[in-house]
Parts: sequence; C-alpha cells; structure tokens
Amino acid sequence: MNAFKIIHFQMSVTAVAATLLLAGCGLAETTAVTATQAEAAAEQARQGKEMQEKVERDIEAASQAAADARTKVEEENQ
Repeated sequence: MNAFKIIHFQMSVTAVAATLLLAGCGLAETTAVTATQAEAAAEQARQGKEMQEKVERDIEAASQAAADARTKVEEENQ
C-alpha cells in the first residue's frame, strides 16, 4: 500500500511538472510573439504617419505650383 502511494505521488508530480513546463513554454512564446507584433504595428504606424505627411507636402507643393502657373498665365494674358 505504501508503494502505491509513492508511485501515485511521483506520477502526480510528473504530471504537474509537465503541465507547468508546457504552459510556461507556451506563455513565453505567446509573450514574445505579442511583443514582436506590437513592435511591427508601431513601426507600421510610424511609417504610415511619415507617408501621410509626405503626401500632404506633395499636395501642397502641387497646389502651389498650379497656383503659380495660373498666376503666370494671367500675367501673360494681361
């Protein structure tokens, strides 16, 4: 009877240890993946903001060039 308790205890400890190891590995991997995804999302947001600012500058420059061209044409026609 005593041997049965020892074997049962060893099996329980092994099962708990295996569960903890597997859970720990999964948790660490999930945390690493989440951190990597967050970094990638932050980089994409930064690049998107830079692209938006560039497009806005390009639009302003094109608008100014068109206004300058209109002004030049109006001056030539007078």
